Amino acid sequence: MKQNYFLLLCFLVLFSCKNDEKIEGVEVESSLVNFNIDAVPYSKLSTYSFFKGDLKNLEPSAKVIPYEPASALFTDYALKKRFIWMPNGVKSTYDADNKTLNFPVGTVLIKNFYYNTIQPGNTTKIVETRLMIKKASGWTFAEYLWNDAQTEAELVTGSDFTSGSSKHLTFRKENNDVMTIDYRIPSEAECFACHKLENKPVPIGVKPQNMNTAYNYPNGLKNQLQNLVDEGYLQSFPSNIVSTVNYKDTSKPLDLRLRSYLDINCAHCHQENARCDYRAIRLSFSQTTSLSNIGVCLVADEPIDQSLQRIITPSNPAKSVMHFRLSSVDESSRMPLLGRTIVHDEGVELLKQWINTINQNCP
Repeated sequence: MKQNYFLLLCFLVLFSCKNDEKIEGVEVESSLVNFNIDAVPYSKLSTYSFFKGDLKNLEPSAKVIPYEPASALFTDYALKKRFIWMPNGVKSTYDADNKTLNFPVGTVLIKNFYYNTIQPGNTTKIVETRLMIKKASGWTFAEYLWNDAQTEAELVTGSDFTSGSSKHLTFRKENNDVMTIDYRIPSEAECFACHKLENKPVPIGVKPQNMNTAYNYPNGLKNQLQNLVDEGYLQSFPSNIVSTVNYKDTSKPLDLRLRSYLDINCAHCHQENARCDYRAIRLSFSQTTSLSNIGVCLVADEPIDQSLQRIITPSNPAKSVMHFRLSSVDESSRMPLLGRTIVHDEGVELLKQWINTINQNCP
């Protein structure tokens, strides 16, 4: 009996020391996220162990959950891979369709910005990874800049995070246009400017209205909110969420596409107690059922000239301030002011199409 017990003990010890073993074809995940809330942000992205294998593959470790909002924020045509991680034993809660999930202390939101058509050769290059970390005092930002070898991303600190920086890139768009840009690495103040609500930093995209969509997980399609429930990251959510849509999906109504685009690209500033709350327009998805909130027939706070007075002039994009600002790259007039250095042609075209459908006589 003692001999059998000893053999069993040896077997268990030997088994527990092996990494990436398989039991009947099922891979056993042995790596764990390394997270000490009193020590973060770490100087290197790899220290967290959010990703397994080669860091550049962004293959998530166990309980690092991918997500994607219905419509994505435009950032000079950068692609994004987003993830959520939470410590054991805590869950987020639902507050409202249009409010960020109420995340517990210890939550980390991970957002990687990359291009897969870098010239020459259409190679893939990850430029930056942004973390938002929920501490007891609130959300904090951590910006990581990837090296050219794509082996590590280093924490941006000191004057580089105070003033921001740029990365010179040449990439090919989906329409085969080749673009050369100075991609902007944001400063801490720029991060706060977009993520500010009631003078506190908050996430933007992780709202139920934006995540009430299906995502193609390794095990198949599933609603993202339901997946968070199944993973133990969300208590529950209602079945009647009024949701945004993918603005690229031409099968959806034009007004829903335009409102979804404005919500993810503009509403974080153009809402009460945010950066541009002094402006007349309100561009949150829940508020743009009203044409006046989008600016139809509304005289702009800062008209451009005599021909550009109204924010939206019905059936006339050329005389609409919003169309002008989305088409501009001048820092003194472009909108959004931060997050882009070039024109989002598809977004401008979407706005143009929508304006041309508005038939209304302005007073």
